[in-house]
Amino acid sequence: MKNKKRLALAAMLLLAAIPANLFAQSANNVIDEVVWVVGDDAIFKSDVEQARIDAQMSHQPIGGDPYCVIPEQLATQKLFLHQAELDSIEVTDAQVFQYVEQRMNMLIQNYGSMEKLESYSHKTEAQIREQLFTSLREQLLVNRVQQELTKNIKITPAQVRNYFKNKPQDSIPFIPTKVEVQIFVRAPKIAQEEIDRVKDELRDYTERVNSGKDNFSTLAVLYSEDGSASKGGRIGLMGRGELDPAYAAAAFSLNDTKTVSKIVESEFGFHIIQLIEKRGERVDTRHILRKARPSDEAIEEAINFVDSVCNEIRKGEYAFEDPLPYLSDDKDSRNNYGILPNTYPQNQDSENYGTSRFEMKELPTEIARAVANMQIGEISKPFIMIDKKGKEVVAAVRLKNRIDGHSASMTDDYQTLLQVVQLEKQNEIINKWIREKLKSTYVRINDDWKNCEFSVPGWIKE
Repeated sequence: MKNKKRLALAAMLLLAAIPANLFAQSANNVIDEVVWVVGDDAIFKSDVEQARIDAQMSHQPIGGDPYCVIPEQLATQKLFLHQAELDSIEVTDAQVFQYVEQRMNMLIQNYGSMEKLESYSHKTEAQIREQLFTSLREQLLVNRVQQELTKNIKITPAQVRNYFKNKPQDSIPFIPTKVEVQIFVRAPKIAQEEIDRVKDELRDYTERVNSGKDNFSTLAVLYSEDGSASKGGRIGLMGRGELDPAYAAAAFSLNDTKTVSKIVESEFGFHIIQLIEKRGERVDTRHILRKARPSDEAIEEAINFVDSVCNEIRKGEYAFEDPLPYLSDDKDSRNNYGILPNTYPQNQDSENYGTSRFEMKELPTEIARAVANMQIGEISKPFIMIDKKGKEVVAAVRLKNRIDGHSASMTDDYQTLLQVVQLEKQNEIINKWIREKLKSTYVRINDDWKNCEFSVPGWIKE
């Protein structure tokens, strides 16, 4: 089982339900007060209210009275974050930015455009990215602490058999429906005029930095379309293998921290780069990313092309995977029969990660919507989606296989049952750690907030 699944129940709910106060608005109207104190940290009534609104707006279940569940979640997170500080556990900005970019792409897909997301959340893109960065950084730190606590767990086949044997039939885990998908992707052509426009923007930024009119990091905050914008474009110390090859070549060629690189084209778009420092085989840089976008006409042309190819496949001219090595622009699938790999960072905690199988909730929104009601072997109509690089592309998918949801069995679902047993053991260890931690941690809860059944005992001192 993936190490990152090591979450206690309370912490799991916390990480799912509190996506960085992204949509909190009315919490500003709450008359504030300190409702819990954990160690040196205070939890305010407004914190609880914001988390409640966030969960509601994000359609995340809370699992009980929010004014009991949420404060305990926030307090539990503070325990883990304090432990991360004691143990000097850290996560790099680059690790966090990877998740920020994926989450931004998911939000944009859900709301249709960045403009709609900004309008709905009443926040600018930079504010959304900054809040996501803070939230996801804390999530990663909590995960790291829990990984350390549970890293020595070993589950034997005998334990799995006993678990399955002693479990009442109506308590056997249910295996959600899983699908395998083939995909055909076409990137719309981008006009040279649009590329020139983006390059002119970057040349203007370079001139403003070189002339001393503006600071590079300020321009990154204002204009960069990368998750690092909220950090002034800084991505932290990284090796060549962690960077796009074109970006790496330019970054490692820089020697002067006052110099701005020439325009660099990567898989993500166009960049200008500024060196912060070199340390051995790693380099710390900041950058400004701008993306050239296809016109409506180019998108329509790509839709028509994909539709035409799919119609020929439906007529039996050739199999779905036959033209993909020559026509598909998706590098991850085109040379593997078009099979979409489950390598999305947000799915790393899933047993399906690294395979060709997806639960419906693990698929990108547009793909999930396309395959929801398809029959095996059916090919969708073309649709527009945002790819892993944050670019707008046209795609069509074929449902290769569907494994309907069912109660787990030792014969067919041993790995799933193994993970269930392991997760129970992990939760047991983590909940025990929380109880022990509470014995040496100062906790004060206002009287009006004590009348709750907490998931872990020990919050209220006798």
